[in-house]
Amino acid sequence: MLPKIVTTMRDYSARAFLGDALAGLTVAMVAIPLSLAIAIASGADPAKGLVTAIVGGLLISLLGGSRVQIGGPTGAFIVVVYGVIADHGFDGLVLATLMAGTILVLAGWLRIGNLIAYVPEAVVNGFTIGIGVIIGASQLGDFLGLDLRGVPADLVEKLPAIWNARADIGPASLAAGLCAMALILLLRRLFPRFPGLVVAIGVVSAAVAMAHLPVETIAGRYGDLPCGLPLPHLPQVTYAKVIELLPSAFIIAFLAAIESLLSAMVADRMIGSRHRPNAEVSAQGWANIASALFGGLPATGAIARTATNVRAGGKTPVAGVMHALFILVIMLLAAPLAGYLALPALAALLLLTAWNMTEPHKWREYMAAPLEDRALLLLTLVLTVFADLTIAIGTGVALGLVLRLRKSDSPPPEWSEPDR
Repeated sequence: MLPKIVTTMRDYSARAFLGDALAGLTVAMVAIPLSLAIAIASGADPAKGLVTAIVGGLLISLLGGSRVQIGGPTGAFIVVVYGVIADHGFDGLVLATLMAGTILVLAGWLRIGNLIAYVPEAVVNGFTIGIGVIIGASQLGDFLGLDLRGVPADLVEKLPAIWNARADIGPASLAAGLCAMALILLLRRLFPRFPGLVVAIGVVSAAVAMAHLPVETIAGRYGDLPCGLPLPHLPQVTYAKVIELLPSAFIIAFLAAIESLLSAMVADRMIGSRHRPNAEVSAQGWANIASALFGGLPATGAIARTATNVRAGGKTPVAGVMHALFILVIMLLAAPLAGYLALPALAALLLLTAWNMTEPHKWREYMAAPLEDRALLLLTLVLTVFADLTIAIGTGVALGLVLRLRKSDSPPPEWSEPDR
């Protein structure tokens, strides 16, 4: 349960700090547009994404069990967060996140983090692909310049609404989205260690502003972003609300634990280290409690940002701390500039994120898996997209455990490294 930052500080040096600080700055440049885009896609104010990256990211690095984990809002939460806000308002999300954090702290103390190996990988892959499909569909409105704010979030209703509104597609919005997508892909290929997300979205947004194109921006829809963190406050807690939000809280806790431990496993393979799973789960709990108190979104370890941190030279949790502090400084000094960011460019970023979440290069591997794994993946995917995330995860895990009991003499399989 001892945080990694305690042991890594024993022989820390000024040279190591410089490397961690540069890595933290690089990750901050990647995290800012992602945090804004994830908050918007979740149905929240964009500033909530930055608050989550600062508060949640700071505590995940300070208290976590991984040397290089970077925490903050992630795409995996978009679906459940959107649903909670739609059904219970943002105050309901804050309470659900607070409850999820408490569940994670207890799980860490009870050393439940070790049980992650028994969750079937097919279930994780199935609902992650399903989430990617839902996120991609949710971004088509902003990408195409369509106003779909009155359309239900359900995929079965959203896709026909988009098709019926195809005559209203905004050419300027579509062009901005396509240019942002092309620039992100080009910079990612040419300069994989460079934070091309900021450059691509910044260039496209600047072009939109200078050309006075009819493209919606963050400020146009949400107003100016605040230049600082809000004061912490407790949400209204009643017995009825707690019971009503308990399923959502368990889903948030489950997703946070899965995502963070997967990310820590990927980081271990990249740097040749070993994380402390129960310390990591406990850190996710404290991070979500703090994020909720500051009015943020659910937080967890982010695989893409953690990999960026490693490639940028981050060696210790100090890099994650610096990443959070850099975002705070940028929020204090340059928050108004974020209002110029074009929503189609942010939608392009999330469309690429959704595509990466589905891991298309692994589809052939999934199809070659045993029949029961393929069926479990497909069932979880279909339930995620067309039913409910709670039902999908509950059904998938239950069936997975039944299948595992049939092979009780076999050890839990090793996770393959995810790229999402």
